[in-house]
Amino acid sequence: MPKWSLRRRPGRTLGLLLLLVLSFLVLRSWLLQDPDMKLRTTYPGFTKAVDLYFDHLMSRVVPLQYKHGGPIIAVQVENEYGSYNGDHAYMPYIKKALEDRGIIEMLLTSDNKDGLEKGVVDGVLATINLQSQQELVALNSILLSIQGIQPKMVMEYWTGWFDSWGGSHNILDSSEVLQTVSAIIKDGSSINLYMFHGGTNFGFINGAMHFGDYKADVTSYDYDAILTEAGDYTAKYTKLRELFGTFSGVPPPPPPELTAKMVYEPVTPSFYLSLWDALLYMDKPITSEIPINMENLPVNNGNGQAFGYVLYETTIFSSGVLSGLVRDRGQVFLNRVSIGFLDYTTTKITIPLTQGYTILRILVENRGRVNYGNNIDSQRKGLIGNLYLNNKPLKNFKIYSLDMTKQFFQRFDMDKWSVVPKEITFPAFFLGTLSVGIYPSDTFLKLEGWVKGVVLVNDHNLGRYWNVGPQETLYLPGVWLDKGLNKVIIFEETMAGSMVQSTDIPHLGRNQYVN
Repeated sequence: MPKWSLRRRPGRTLGLLLLLVLSFLVLRSWLLQDPDMKLRTTYPGFTKAVDLYFDHLMSRVVPLQYKHGGPIIAVQVENEYGSYNGDHAYMPYIKKALEDRGIIEMLLTSDNKDGLEKGVVDGVLATINLQSQQELVALNSILLSIQGIQPKMVMEYWTGWFDSWGGSHNILDSSEVLQTVSAIIKDGSSINLYMFHGGTNFGFINGAMHFGDYKADVTSYDYDAILTEAGDYTAKYTKLRELFGTFSGVPPPPPPELTAKMVYEPVTPSFYLSLWDALLYMDKPITSEIPINMENLPVNNGNGQAFGYVLYETTIFSSGVLSGLVRDRGQVFLNRVSIGFLDYTTTKITIPLTQGYTILRILVENRGRVNYGNNIDSQRKGLIGNLYLNNKPLKNFKIYSLDMTKQFFQRFDMDKWSVVPKEITFPAFFLGTLSVGIYPSDTFLKLEGWVKGVVLVNDHNLGRYWNVGPQETLYLPGVWLDKGLNKVIIFEETMAGSMVQSTDIPHLGRNQYVN
């Protein structure tokens, strides 16, 4: 992702210089259509995609380099590749690919304590990622042994940390941040604050980690950063502002005014559409003898499905034990009745005795692909391989692509919805309106009483909610709101609340200091 630094040129006003970071941590899902794909290696299927990407990107980047009069002063070759180091030829290949296409500015690598010694490349300046003063001393010692006396930079000083579903909200004390930043500067290192501004994993773009256990990131990427998810100031901001002001010798200019936050009237859904009824308005389902994973579905002009849900249907005529590889979470139904879930830890479920033929349905959610972990090549989603009943593979599936995009919801005209009934069949979509005054402002939606699903406002996917926490509110930017009535759609998997509340303060869960 782009990172920014400020430098004052002699005799000029403060200039903004771009440090371009080229990282392949967020990888296109269609790469995984190849069953032999080896990501972040010199596997021909991957390098072909990288070369094509670089051909397009570098033609735009090259003229923007500093030596050509532009703002780009450095280019990062990869990100924390030393933690993988699966292919010794890969980093030299990336370096050459950049240079062959005209990159002439300083090249950098960036690694944490787990991979610094393995992430270096000849002729490329190594930089470090860390969170504590203790790490600074240790990593600088390693840097000195690797590349001798060179300029030092903390490419990522972690000002907080991200959160995972089912965990706590990670925070880092502002005094500790101030002490570590001071130590880095006194050490003579350049520094980049990661994150300076907290963000949001809108839609389905959150990632996951997998070291032993799969842990998906929550929707908020507030990160306990210097500025919050909504851009508000923190104690870290105030202390660092004072610290940086001591270096310049002049008081810093007044900070910008904060964006307004608003509490709106609650949204009470008026209309409803069960998933089973919604299937009538979907594209014709894909038919296949065996399950097809999300990425290999014949949709989106052959590019497969990247995010969202997939619904698999087949017919069974006996009870027993259902098993299979589900990625990442599958709700199992007999006809329209939910009987449980399959995921990484629950790989089998008992099918109760039924009479005659029964429709078996599994609604599988892609909860986020691993962007840091030891199995990035196995991130295909949906049903992976066969689904078994009593150890016999099931056949003849109908498969529905439920990507939950704007185009997906355009199928549901108002005449498709009905008034919310007393007895609701889940999963289901709910429709309501959020009333906004003359000046739309930022707010946070709180889904108390709801269990798990997705919220869309004016066709903008705010992301997932889940009552396992820690996150309790979803950030809704005011720029996505209109004066008057705003359309709100909730997709709920298991149980609905009576309303969606609005608050001007985020609730990100129980705090836990980063270990």
